[in-house]
Amino acid sequence: MLRVGSSPARLVIALSVAAVLAIFVVYTALAGNGIADVTPSTLAGHTGDVALVGKVVGTPRGNAHTNGGLRFRIKDIGKATVARVPVVYRGSVPDLFKTGGDITVQGRLRNGVFVAKRGSLVTKCPDHYAPAKSKSSTT
Repeated sequence: MLRVGSSPARLVIALSVAAVLAIFVVYTALAGNGIADVTPSTLAGHTGDVALVGKVVGTPRGNAHTNGGLRFRIKDIGKATVARVPVVYRGSVPDLFKTGGDITVQGRLRNGVFVAKRGSLVTKCPDHYAPAKSKSSTT
């Protein structure tokens, strides 16, 4: 409540600060990182940068630290679709990267090959962690 004789300037300043904060929160919530997550079966219709999510299939070839890059294919996770997307990647490769592993990589489709941004390869952790079985159970 305003006291008699108090300046309305404090109220105006407080409301202005609240409005600026509200606009900032809405902007950051809507803007996000601006990159769509797509799967190999839905990649064809997208232009520009996307985050491609899938499972590595086949044998990766090449070297991620050369001009030719690391080349591999990915498919949709958990689906029996035939869609396979060839990927070329340059940059550091996570230790968990392997055939059958789930990954996310950012980049864009160029001439039928997904060209990944340097350093954008991220492996997904497995759903369950199970320690390695020991070779002998004697103690």
